[in-house]
Amino acid sequence: MSETSPPIPVSTAEYYPPLPRPEGRPPTERYWLHGLLLLATLFTTMVMGARMQYNFDTNRPALSLSDEAIPYFPASWMVSHPARFWAGWPFAVTVMLFFLAHEMGHYLCCRYYGIRATLPFFIPVPTPIGTMGAVILIRSKIRSRAALFDVGIAGPIAGFIVALGAMFLSFIWSKPAVAPPSPEDLQVGLPWIFHGVHWLFARIFSLHATGAPLRMTLLHPVGIAAWVGMYATALNLLPSGQLDGGHIVYALSPRMHRLISWLTVIGLLLLGRKSMNWRVWAALILVMNVMTYRQRQAPEHPKLPASRWILAALGLAILILTFTVSPFQLN
Repeated sequence: MSETSPPIPVSTAEYYPPLPRPEGRPPTERYWLHGLLLLATLFTTMVMGARMQYNFDTNRPALSLSDEAIPYFPASWMVSHPARFWAGWPFAVTVMLFFLAHEMGHYLCCRYYGIRATLPFFIPVPTPIGTMGAVILIRSKIRSRAALFDVGIAGPIAGFIVALGAMFLSFIWSKPAVAPPSPEDLQVGLPWIFHGVHWLFARIFSLHATGAPLRMTLLHPVGIAAWVGMYATALNLLPSGQLDGGHIVYALSPRMHRLISWLTVIGLLLLGRKSMNWRVWAALILVMNVMTYRQRQAPEHPKLPASRWILAALGLAILILTFTVSPFQLN
């Protein structure tokens, strides 16, 4: 007597069962640590934001280090003058709002699908932007490709919306440069979306700041925060390993994930001929790929709903618009 085959689902609800409750006991949230890192990152971004505002007010590029009277991380210089301290808030609030939106996009999707995840941990580091971003930690398995896809793409979309709004505001507040930047000044390479919005403002709104070519425009510190958001979005959408783009590719095609991950590393190495920055990222992603070589990110069945391919196309469009071949430039 032959075995009977399992019944074919007759409805979407039967094929994609109700969302499960989170497995196991919830992790103990260390709210004090989240709060401490949040305040520390707010301080470090305020310090670097104050320097950017000072550079902007004195007609220097925001990331300029040419004024030797000001230390690299001018905490005492800022705290000694309250006006300087408060001058750093536009950059600090904007860049932290971007990272918060990105990570909360992931976090809220995790909550929706019953995946255990922590609140965002901000990372205060005295880099030129005052932080290395923020992360959440996922503490339980992702039990479907749809969940993996949605968690992966939610962060980049949420962060991109914030960065896009900041970019529009920054063009209103930016101004033409009075002189070309000096050879010592660090310049940021602007992605395609900056050029498109600059053209839009210059041709349609005729703002004085955008009347000059983009290379001769002094970006307001909020514009630098928008650039940080676009750059971080492009990095996260790279289709490799455990990056958000890697999660998206795995959800779309688990069998193609490994090949695309290694092709991404090769592509970054080739781009490294234009910018050393991409060699560093190629090395980091290479290590990530080796460490997670046999890791299964989600079960292969059920398959991904066809509607997710539309969102995948949106993610690819965002990657193209936010990517830049040379993120950092010296004249």
